[in-house]
Amino acid sequence: MSDQDTLTRPDVIPTTDGDHERFSHIVRAKDGKGASVIVTEAMVNGTPVEALCGKVWVPSRDPKRYPVCPTCREIAQQMP
Repeated sequence: MSDQDTLTRPDVIPTTDGDHERFSHIVRAKDGKGASVIVTEAMVNGTPVEALCGKVWVPSRDPKRYPVCPTCREIAQQMP
């Protein structure tokens, strides 16, 4: 690279696409199983689960280390 070469960096625009990774999510109980059982089975078997907010993922981290997803919390509060 010579002294006359110029490196340009494209503008970096913040995005919220990865925000769901910063939260723990709430999984709905189904088929007579509690949400914690569903999440534990998913962690052991490597199968995906769906959060109330619609995020689908394979759980692998301790959810207690992250704040609760505001969308999941809002949906859970509206449920009977």
